[in-house]
Amino acid sequence: MNTIRVVIADDHTIVRGGIRLLLEKLPDVTVVGEASDGLQAIEMVRLHQPDILVADIAMPGSTGLEVTRHLTDEKVSTGVVILSMHSDPEYVHRAVKAGARGYVLKRSAIEELELAVRAVVRGEVFLSPSITGPIVEGYLDRGELTSHQGDLTPRQWEVLEMIARGDTTKRIANRLGISVKTVEAHRSQVMERLQIYDVAGLVRYAIRVGLTSSDA
Repeated sequence: MNTIRVVIADDHTIVRGGIRLLLEKLPDVTVVGEASDGLQAIEMVRLHQPDILVADIAMPGSTGLEVTRHLTDEKVSTGVVILSMHSDPEYVHRAVKAGARGYVLKRSAIEELELAVRAVVRGEVFLSPSITGPIVEGYLDRGELTSHQGDLTPRQWEVLEMIARGDTTKRIANRLGISVKTVEAHRSQVMERLQIYDVAGLVRYAIRVGLTSSDA
């Protein structure tokens, strides 16, 4: 029996411990490393070359999607399973487009994570069953997601998220370490690519794709 080697990336120690406990109950799975942020996740994959990276979608440093894109660009053989609280089809689409092979909702039954790990090791794609229906329906209703919705850069997604949270241009610039003019340029590009030309519309879009909540 071949051992499946796994790295876990999540910024919450308790969550990582729970995932490790679950996976190490499986006779053919070994957790070879843990990471508390996105940059560390990349380092751990490089170091251990695991079969699977189980990564939270929201981590400091680099998000799970950014980590996935980075590993895809490096053409590593590690399969990425994303853990997320977001079930919106467009969010799932972004993960798969980035190179993820699995997408598991955090509220799912724990058995789904095992199914995802085993499916990805076999070279298959696994999506939590509760989200596959809406995704298929969305494709049938609209066809493939329009290209402008998936073409934002990681930095533009960050700017969009901060705009949706109500951050000012100056605050966004300070947090990202860029100039106010650069933030304004990113905002203009986001509006153009999404074809949304007011802040209220950007906020509604961010809520719809799971970047923020209506309570934020």
